Amino acid sequence: MDINTLRGITTALALIAFVSVWIWAWSSRRKKAFDEAANLPFADDSELQPEDASHE
Repeated sequence: MDINTLRGITTALALIAFVSVWIWAWSSRRKKAFDEAANLPFADDSELQPEDASHE
């Protein structure tokens, strides 16, 4: 096995990893979690704190 074969295998593994992350990010099962995360900057601080911590 020479260096070019190793480079080819590394490139193929990187492509597979990239496509896997891309599919994970665009899957419909993740949409709700990503929408909630996208709206976090607009959330009220009182909505983010647990009820027990609001007594302090």
